[in-house]
Amino acid sequence: MRRTSSAARTGSGAVIAGAGPVGAPGERKTVRLRAEEAEGMEVSKGAEVVAEAEEAAGAEEPSRYAPEWLRLREPADAAARAAELLGPLSTRLAERPGAQRGFVVHDLGCGTGSMGRWLAPRLPGAQHWVLHDRDPYLLHFAAVGAARAAADGSRVTVETRRGDVARLTPAALAGAGLVTASALLDVLTREEVDVLAAACAGAGCPALLTLSVAGRVALAPADPLDADLTEAFNAHQRRSGLLGPDAVPAAREAFAAHGVRVLVRPSPWRLGPGARELAAQWLRGWVGAAVEQRPALRQRADRYLAERLAACAAGELEVVVHHDDLLALPGRPDGEA
Repeated sequence: MRRTSSAARTGSGAVIAGAGPVGAPGERKTVRLRAEEAEGMEVSKGAEVVAEAEEAAGAEEPSRYAPEWLRLREPADAAARAAELLGPLSTRLAERPGAQRGFVVHDLGCGTGSMGRWLAPRLPGAQHWVLHDRDPYLLHFAAVGAARAAADGSRVTVETRRGDVARLTPAALAGAGLVTASALLDVLTREEVDVLAAACAGAGCPALLTLSVAGRVALAPADPLDADLTEAFNAHQRRSGLLGPDAVPAAREAFAAHGVRVLVRPSPWRLGPGARELAAQWLRGWVGAAVEQRPALRQRADRYLAERLAACAAGELEVVVHHDDLLALPGRPDGEA
C-alpha cells in the first residue's frame, strides 16, 4: 500500500506523524462508527481474526498517526494507565447478566491495538474485541498483534471495522459490555463527547477512556520557556473546537448528566534516560505544535529544543507528561448507581 510520509521537519529533527503537527492545521483523528455495524454482535467462540479494513471509495486519506509513533509510545502508555480502575471495572463486568458467556468490547480509535494488548489479558472471561479506526493500515496492525487470551485463559477474538463517534448511538453498542479508547477524548469536540456519553449511558455500557492530556508537563531541569511552550501547546490542542486538556472535565460532566458515576485517576508518562527516543519525539512534537500556534516563539524555541534534545541524549532530562484516565460506570442491572 502506498503510504504518505510519516515524518516532517521541525527544529532539531523529524517528527513522526502523531507526535506533533505534520499535516495541514486542524487535521485530527476521526472514528466513524455506523449504528448498523454492531447490531446482533455476540462473543465469537471460534472465529479467527476478521479483518474488514477496506479502502473507502475515492482517494486514500493520509494517516495522522504513524505506526512507528504508536509502537514507540506503547510501553509508556502501558506503564502510565491507571491500573487501580480495573478493580471497579471488573466488578461491574461480573455483575452483567450472562457475564459467564463473556462480553464484547468496542475499542474506538484503536490505532495499532495497544489498548487491547494491555487490557484484554487483565480482564477475566471470554472477550470479543471490535476494533474501530479510520485507517485500514493501522487496523491491519491491530488485528495481527491482538491479544489472544484473557486473564483466566479464556479466548479473546477480534474483528476490525472502519467507521464517527459523532454518530455513535446506543443501538450501535447493543450487547456491548465495554467501550474503550486511548488518547482519544482530547481530539474530540464537546458535542462528540456528549454523543459518546449518551450512547454509553443509553446502552448501560461502562467506558474506560485512558490517557487524555491534562495540559500539564514538568521537565527537570526547568527552563524559563517551559511555561510559554505549555500555554501555546494547550492552545494548539484546542484548535477547531477540540477539547484538548479540557476533555476529561467535559467528559465527566457529560456522563454525569446521564446519571453515570465517573472515576478519574492520573496516568502520567514518566520519561527518563530509559525512554530517550520517546522523550525526544515528544519534545519535537510538543515544541512544533507550540510554534505552529505561536510563530513568535520560533527563534527561542529552536534554541530550547536543541538544548533539550542534547540533554535528553545525554540522559540528563526527566519529563513528566500528565494525563488522566476516566472510568464511567452506568447504573447496575438492578438500577442502583
